Amino acid sequence: MILPWPDDALYRYLQEPGPASEDVRLAALVAQRLGIDWTTRHQQIEVTVQNRVVILSGTVANPEVRRVAGELAWDVPGVLDVCNTLRPPGRRKPRG
Repeated sequence: MILPWPDDALYRYLQEPGPASEDVRLAALVAQRLGIDWTTRHQQIEVTVQNRVVILSGTVANPEVRRVAGELAWDVPGVLDVCNTLRPPGRRKPRG
């Protein structure tokens, strides 16, 4: 097996961060912001990122917390869109 040298194009390709690593980085940044902010710090918020689109899911105390979480996610550089599916407790998904 021949390994690529650092000056090979293949080596640079293998070392460059791909879309998956960018999504992981964005998820970590959003989660960090949510963990620092006093409004969202103690909420049950799951952060998922796919193709630089942040998906917020879980249960939060009230609609204000939902709004703040969405704004914090939008403020992270590199985020293309935010899908905020956070719900206050007791609200169920509509059946259909």
